Amino acid sequence: MPSNEKELNANLFDQLTLVERIERHLKSGGIEAAEAEIEIVKNEINRKLYQQPPLKNE
Repeated sequence: MPSNEKELNANLFDQLTLVERIERHLKSGGIEAAEAEIEIVKNEINRKLYQQPPLKNE
């Protein structure tokens, strides 16, 4: 969970960017291109979630 407004805004901008990327692929390449982009995004998120060492020590 974001601890301040700046972190929250950064997260919202990241989400907006993902939606825009998927929309762009839907318009240019159809559903198959959008599905491929979603898989790429999922892989990127998983890399961030499971990176070693973690971003933040808790």
